[in-house]
Amino acid sequence: MGMILLAFGLVLIVEGLAYALAPSLVERMLEALRRVPEPARRLVGLLCVVSGFVLLWTANRLGF
Repeated sequence: MGMILLAFGLVLIVEGLAYALAPSLVERMLEALRRVPEPARRLVGLLCVVSGFVLLWTANRLGF
């Protein structure tokens, strides 16, 4: 459970920094994402989820 809270906290920090430091960049990125087909966005999301699980699993196996 602690690992999940740590990961969630890190995600919130990174996301919050993006919105706080470069809100106009976030707007442009969202506009660019609208032009990407939905299946491609879904695949990228799935790859991110799998990559996140692999990173968490690796960190857990290394004792972090």
